[in-house]
Amino acid sequence: MSRKTKVLLAKLGLDVHNRGLVTVAMELRDEGMEVIYLGNCLPDEIIATAIQEQVDVIGVSSLGGAHLSLGSLLMQKAEQKGFKEELVFLIGGVFSPEDAEALAKIGFDGVYPPGSSRATIVSGLKAALSKKQAVDSSQLKDRR
Repeated sequence: MSRKTKVLLAKLGLDVHNRGLVTVAMELRDEGMEVIYLGNCLPDEIIATAIQEQVDVIGVSSLGGAHLSLGSLLMQKAEQKGFKEELVFLIGGVFSPEDAEALAKIGFDGVYPPGSSRATIVSGLKAALSKKQAVDSSQLKDRR
């Protein structure tokens, strides 16, 4: 029996609007995934928790305007730890179409603006997972 997909969700930075991310957390749970919800966090905290919890997916939400700077920092931290190419990185929130393109260029596997449907998010997550190699838990433990 294969294990459940493990998803870490966090608000990127200090933005307090969490309704969308809470909704996504419930939708992913209803799809049979294990969801860890952190609330507000900075990139270092997100990466440290991802390592500790041995997740498959990191999903962040940003509505406060810091998505490009904090999103870039998150991807840099993941690359420094050596698992940017192994985990799936998703971002959602309120940002311009130009910023959505920039977020994809810095390495997010899925970029979801407001109004993205459950089906779009779940299918995008699953497609990105199928493209990435499954993360061996011992590999993440060794990267602390």
